[in-house]
Amino acid sequence: MTFKGGIEKSSNRARTGGRGGQMAVGGGIGGLLMVGLFLLLGGNPADLGQITGGGQQPQGEDPGLVHCKTTDDANKYADCRVEFTALNLDAMWEEVLPQQAGIEYEEPGLVVFEGQTQSGCGFASSNTGPFYCGGDSSAYFDVSFFDQLERLGGDNAPLAQMYIVAHEFGHHIQKLEGTIGMIDYNNPGEDSTAVKLELQADCYAGMWVNRADEDQEFALEKVTPEQVESAINTARAVGDDNIQKRSTGEVQPDLWTHGSSQQRQDAFLKGYNEGTMAACDYLETGNYRS
Repeated sequence: MTFKGGIEKSSNRARTGGRGGQMAVGGGIGGLLMVGLFLLLGGNPADLGQITGGGQQPQGEDPGLVHCKTTDDANKYADCRVEFTALNLDAMWEEVLPQQAGIEYEEPGLVVFEGQTQSGCGFASSNTGPFYCGGDSSAYFDVSFFDQLERLGGDNAPLAQMYIVAHEFGHHIQKLEGTIGMIDYNNPGEDSTAVKLELQADCYAGMWVNRADEDQEFALEKVTPEQVESAINTARAVGDDNIQKRSTGEVQPDLWTHGSSQQRQDAFLKGYNEGTMAACDYLETGNYRS
């Protein structure tokens, strides 16, 4: 899946370092929302404090991703792909959110880092994986995470990478909707609000793929069925049951925080096929069960 070539961005969308700040208060794990590999791999949410303390604030002016100038760069480099995917997502949500939810869209911060960074939710490293921090309304990506998708049975294809970005932006939409504080990884389970809202973020990602090739400045080339399949494979790969099988050999639904492989696939496809926020309202409809 590629962007239409030769389109130059007018300014930097991504930062290359995080901002300092205290952990957010209220909701979730003390207001902390880290949707990343630590939790996807079955980590205990109570242990998140071990990866959220310390760290130094990067010094000097942030130059941004200086090599990411055009959509041609986005078609070549993973970090540029993250940045231009964010630009496409901004355009979609700026139109859709007021129309379908009556909420004005505010762009989230975007940080693409290597190794480690300081976020508004504390220190994070490449082991954290992609995450959204409600404390500073920013999505964080170390693109080395994409290399780990294949180890989980997913695809490291362009649309699969973009799906990860769109999922994290889905959590920002939840913050704007006022529901993000309901994600509580300390109370997991297949019927938990954490699972419902993670599936909603998958559904929002599917919505974006449904619209990503529409006429806008940073539009994608026409999405093919094979490319959609790569995103589906990745959604299935990060299902709780798949990760539990690979890590422990045992499936424990009472510990789920993100939903099963089938649920994540179904949520993505629901957003992709129906293309509306109403279709993704898992809190009200309860239609997250397969």
